[in-house]
Amino acid sequence: MASRLAVRLRSTPWWARVVVVWLLTRLLTTAIILVIASTQEQNPWTGPHPPYLAYSAIWDGNWYKIVSFYGYPSTLPITDTGHVGENAWAFMPGYPFLVSLLRFATGGQWEVLALGVSVVCGLAAALVFYRLMRHVLGADGQALFAVLLFCVAPVSPLLQLSYAESMYTLLLVIALYLVVLRRYGWLFLVVPIMAFTRPSGLAFALFLVLHTVVRFVTRARDPYPLRQRVLTSVLAVYSGLLGLAWPAIAWLATGDLTAYTDTELAWRAPYIGYVELVPFTAWFQGGNWWLGAPLGAILVVVLIALFVAILFSPWVKRLGVDLRLWVGAYGVYLLAVFFPQSSTFRLLMPMFPLLGAAAVPRSVVFRVLLVIVSVALQIGWLLICWAVYGADWTPP
Repeated sequence: MASRLAVRLRSTPWWARVVVVWLLTRLLTTAIILVIASTQEQNPWTGPHPPYLAYSAIWDGNWYKIVSFYGYPSTLPITDTGHVGENAWAFMPGYPFLVSLLRFATGGQWEVLALGVSVVCGLAAALVFYRLMRHVLGADGQALFAVLLFCVAPVSPLLQLSYAESMYTLLLVIALYLVVLRRYGWLFLVVPIMAFTRPSGLAFALFLVLHTVVRFVTRARDPYPLRQRVLTSVLAVYSGLLGLAWPAIAWLATGDLTAYTDTELAWRAPYIGYVELVPFTAWFQGGNWWLGAPLGAILVVVLIALFVAILFSPWVKRLGVDLRLWVGAYGVYLLAVFFPQSSTFRLLMPMFPLLGAAAVPRSVVFRVLLVIVSVALQIGWLLICWAVYGADWTPP
């Protein structure tokens, strides 16, 4: 019976298997969200026990709706202390403008369209992720299990909520797949959309710089034609400029040179007050805020060492140099600019290629336990970060 089922599964088209995994895991996540919504009390965005559509569009979803309907302010809000307050400039236009375009074309409800974009992009991301994992791991079973982990990951509910992460993840997995396949020309189309969906241009530029250096150093065993050298070098500069484009647009629109960075800093003010943005200091500030000095700073150093060790572990090495370079580059970017708090879990989502490393072991027991733990962490993330408890200070 089991062998017959295995033969039938192998004869099923790869995309159908991915779709089945996607649908089953989304049903599970939907059930979890509905149960949590049924216990949700009144909050700043909804009444008590909100329906799924309303509940999927709280937190940053509300900011994306503001951008979709009203665009961006030309005058920055100023707090009572004279600092820039939270405002729409912190949210990239790619996702809300796409929803606006669909709303203009169809006349549909914003919440329905926003959720629809997330779900469609999430499914498409799972399909491309399978192809990427099939390419780097070589085994169909490992690639499909990596997709399962992608679909039950602790922050995977974002793939069916009114957030830009689903759209960004699709663009990122396409971009990574193109780099792995050495189809650099298509990146000129993907990178700008990606850079205006989530702040990622500088991280991807660093990745391309590292990719270019590694390819040049290893050109004896991995031919690196002149055309590809030019393309990757130009792409790195192109991505870097796109990474700086949104702060420049905010400056031009508001007349304030630091409009974007001041806006981003407003979100960490409740923790450490208003401070200047100094690269590579926020994690140490956050560590000391959470745990006290010097324990917090020591923990950050330990986390950095652990991260480097993971990148050089045998399972992660199976992903190939390119995906490891991306994870490393994105880690450096987060260390440079991000303040660690409850949104950290969401901002780790672009490191999803690491899920492929967890799919390397073939032990059934290990895989079952990993899925159970992932679903449990998913419930925990929703309860801690998505559910709202009064004046909640744990945004997702």
